[in-house]
Amino acid sequence: MGFSTSTCTEFVEVLASKAPVPGGGGASALVGAVGTALGNMVGSLTVGKKKYADVEEEMWELKGKCDQLQKDFLRLIERDAEVFEPLSKAYGMPKVGHGALEGKKVFCSDMTFDATVNPVVYEGGEPVFIDTEYDTWNMDPVALEKAFEIYPDTKVVVVAHLYGTPGKVDELNAIIKKHGAILVEDAAESMGATYKGVQTGTFGKYNTISFNGNKIITGSAGGCFLTDDEEAANKVRKWSTQARENAAWYQHEELGYNYRMSNVVAGVVRGQYPYLEEHIAAKKAIYERYKEGLKGLPVSMNPMDLENSEPNYWLSCLIINKEAMCKQVRGEQDVCYVKETGKSCPTEILEAIASINAEGRPIWKPMHMQPIYRLNPFVVRDGNGRARSNAYIAGGVADVGMDIFTRGLCLPSDNKMTAEQQDRIIEVIKACFE
Repeated sequence: MGFSTSTCTEFVEVLASKAPVPGGGGASALVGAVGTALGNMVGSLTVGKKKYADVEEEMWELKGKCDQLQKDFLRLIERDAEVFEPLSKAYGMPKVGHGALEGKKVFCSDMTFDATVNPVVYEGGEPVFIDTEYDTWNMDPVALEKAFEIYPDTKVVVVAHLYGTPGKVDELNAIIKKHGAILVEDAAESMGATYKGVQTGTFGKYNTISFNGNKIITGSAGGCFLTDDEEAANKVRKWSTQARENAAWYQHEELGYNYRMSNVVAGVVRGQYPYLEEHIAAKKAIYERYKEGLKGLPVSMNPMDLENSEPNYWLSCLIINKEAMCKQVRGEQDVCYVKETGKSCPTEILEAIASINAEGRPIWKPMHMQPIYRLNPFVVRDGNGRARSNAYIAGGVADVGMDIFTRGLCLPSDNKMTAEQQDRIIEVIKACFE
């Protein structure tokens, strides 16, 4: 599909760092995704001693950054792109002061950053967390099918691609379509990754990309939403600029918002955009060096379905074999472990890495384990993932996300890291198992 000015992409600022709008009925719903649309905003400039005409010219030059960034991104995904619409088509339009998801359930990836999930709550919805599979560390299609058996009225599924690795898109989409629901694809971490030759961020009815400060292409903040629905895009474009009507004065007939990308941010993104493939190649080299350097240890790297997908290798991770885990206990903020010869744990490795001034992190703590979501439904392959045992009945569940969180960690993955620095990190990790 080609680009046309009548369906130009609007870029959005990710709501992960934004507070919800009270009673947000409308724009911030966006199918429980992570933001609202951005209009074209002319950035403010310090005039100083420049003539107004010079400043005005610079302002329009900045405005062009957003327009050109839209075209750049469309060339990457090779389709028309638009912003989100609310849940009006899935659940009906809410009244002002009521969230578009009020009283509704939304199936969400469990192993993800909370920015994927929080907007569901902003709009009064209830996230239902779907367990993870071991093949790609993404949403498990078997658990998703089970969730539809338990909650057949659910109409929205939000799927994230963890650490730049595409999930099982075809299997997930087949289940979603079978049950008459829609896919919202959170490709915040996977810009540039492909599944069966197609860019992530294009498989859902609505899709998101992030330009946050830690992403493979960054503007320090912001992102974009993609949809082929021009009517929906026009509606959200209106909401993004305080829902102003076409009048000479400030006229408002709907509740509006002020979520717009700065053209300065758009310019920063455009400056990095030509280097996307170079960034991906650098990230892949880091992953491969870790994979080779850690051979012989009782660990494995984060898995990828290379037969069907090409990740962007945003973060390199490892997971320790079960038999090689030393004792480790985590509280809500603190952790302790017992050092054992030939064994280690994520905490020990992260402390060792930090001792040489390198930064690693735990794997995303699954959403169903977060205190804020401790009472939300959680579905695993064989059904309900909560309260499966009691004082009289022994048992439990196969909680894949919790297992990966317990045994896994994110390795230093900055593409500015030198091979020598990475070799030093590998040496430190090896010492943890001695």
